[in-house]
Amino acid sequence: MVIIVMGVAGSGKSTIGLLLASRLGWQFVEGDDYHSPANVKKMRAGIPLTDADREPWLHKLATLIAGWNTAGEDYVLTCSALKRAYRDQLGLGEGLLYVYLEGTREELEKRLRNRESHFAGVELLDSQLATLEEPAHNEPAITVPLSDTPGQIVDRVVDALRARGIAIVG
Repeated sequence: MVIIVMGVAGSGKSTIGLLLASRLGWQFVEGDDYHSPANVKKMRAGIPLTDADREPWLHKLATLIAGWNTAGEDYVLTCSALKRAYRDQLGLGEGLLYVYLEGTREELEKRLRNRESHFAGVELLDSQLATLEEPAHNEPAITVPLSDTPGQIVDRVVDALRARGIAIVG
């Protein structure tokens, strides 16, 4: 199974993804590591990515996801997955679940201003929020609020996984 921790910049995807993978005993992959150098350069400059910029990145991630699912491997992957079309490209089928980290603009801006050493800064927040299409009721997704602590968020996700009949060790 693959769990994709999604949300806009500053939502805590990496923090929650690492904690969740550790709790589940699954492998963790940082989706941002698969951005092209050109995409990283744009984001460092505060320039929002276009759909055309994101397409090769999403294709790479979809290929990884398909391989993990074919091999029956369990992974937690971070990916903004802002639009339904992006999530469709990544996959909506068996063996895939999205965890959407939902926060207010104020929470997200505060987090972005306080984080260090990441190429996506506060200047990208408005464009990301404008692009965001929250998961619909017919998508395989769990929504958790950012107002909780990271540990509480992971607890909520684990509880939701159990409620969906997904076996959790630990």
